[in-house]
Amino acid sequence: MFGVAIDDQVCDQLRTAFLSADYHADGVLGLLGPTAHAALGRGELEPAARACADGGALGALVRLFLLNEPVPEAEVAAALRPLPLADAVRSGLLHTDGESVRAALDLRPYGDDQGSWWVLSDLDSDARGGPVPADHVLGVGHASLSLARATARRPVGALLDLGTGCGVQSLHASRHAEHVTATDLSGRALALASATFRLNQLDVELSRGEWFKPVAGRRFQQIVCNPPFVVGPPRVDYVYRDSGLSGDSASELVIRQLPEHLADGGVGQLLASWLHIKGQNWGERVASWLPAQGMDAWVVQRDVADPALYVGTWLRDAGVDPRSPEGREQAGRWLDWFAENQVEGIGFGFVTLRHTQTGPADIVCEDLRQAYDDPLGPETAGWLDRVAWLRQHSEDEDLLAARLTVPASVALEEISSPAEDGWSSLVRRLHRQDGPGWQHDLDDLAAALLAGCRGHLDLGDLLGLLAAAHGLPTDVLVMGALPAVRSLIRHGMLVPADWVVA
Repeated sequence: MFGVAIDDQVCDQLRTAFLSADYHADGVLGLLGPTAHAALGRGELEPAARACADGGALGALVRLFLLNEPVPEAEVAAALRPLPLADAVRSGLLHTDGESVRAALDLRPYGDDQGSWWVLSDLDSDARGGPVPADHVLGVGHASLSLARATARRPVGALLDLGTGCGVQSLHASRHAEHVTATDLSGRALALASATFRLNQLDVELSRGEWFKPVAGRRFQQIVCNPPFVVGPPRVDYVYRDSGLSGDSASELVIRQLPEHLADGGVGQLLASWLHIKGQNWGERVASWLPAQGMDAWVVQRDVADPALYVGTWLRDAGVDPRSPEGREQAGRWLDWFAENQVEGIGFGFVTLRHTQTGPADIVCEDLRQAYDDPLGPETAGWLDRVAWLRQHSEDEDLLAARLTVPASVALEEISSPAEDGWSSLVRRLHRQDGPGWQHDLDDLAAALLAGCRGHLDLGDLLGLLAAAHGLPTDVLVMGALPAVRSLIRHGMLVPADWVVA
């Protein structure tokens, strides 16, 4: 089926062979060592080749699947036992090369902090030695890793992995979802994902079809989606990245249709791209795709690429040399489309949606292009909690009655310059030292208010004391302070006092 015929028996025997050889994430790291393992991650193969030269069965599997080297038949047969070599070739996993064997598919360990899986996908352009075919199934790439790190991980019932590809998001979902449904338009993708799930002994419901059609009428507690979000002319050169829709219409389609498939309180998270068009605000463009009622939405822009860089990046991703006649022809067509549509840049990031059933939509679009190391998933979960709390305290009197505190992870930074009477403050900035590292500039009044937020007094009482100390009308101070307080709560720089464990 679609060039892949990995049945249950092959999966069972392959799993036995891999476990026997320690072909898993920790086993590979142990064989290669940190230095060679890091080099392999950068695409530098020689340190890994040297490290696994005398590695027995595990070394043979690393050379076969991770280094894409020809390995003698006898070594492969021994490493795959009890799976017969002929069955591995017949299934489409391997192919013979004289008296040696090569991998016909990418099959690699992939893990998280709870354990390791094996992931099947197609060989990339480097391993193939040329451009990938139109039905190429991408492996564990930067986009899938980014979405996995940005996804909130909390126990849910039913989860939908829309456009599963090789199944990476479903693997992660299996840790916290009772039932996982994975869909894709590509039959080859579903065939490889099915083998991945069976190899890892996971029960995932698979369904083939376009966008949300396979799950029409169904609702889920969580939806994750890594769609074909590449923007440009309406064509499909590669199914893993191209939707056939014009511009950023693929991202728009998913964002518009996803809410109707969320259960009440359900959360959807996806990667998306959007156009930066001359004279338009990108945030307003994305916000226009969302309903006006019953939705929390957090749109995070992680990067903006200029059109020329964007085109060159995606050509190389598919194994097309931008300098070749084919590459120049594709680039020209792509850049002409951008110019005709007044595209000045292409934004990329994450969209988190939550179905709230009633009430006006709370849509926040913001840039998050600063560098940070923490995964975005915990921050996303925290953002949803904080927005839910703000929704419960949407009336001014409710917020004024709340007791708030500044978390220990938040610091106040001050920069001053020399002055005649000592130092003159230039910048006073609140900085979160965890998560995305949010920053907020403060004036003297805001700094004084936060100094008093220790969970002992209501916000209204603090503002009253502050107004009296500075000779200001309390209502004027309240009117100016509440929007800033809400923004600080969204970013986790102020939190309800009862959320902090003493």
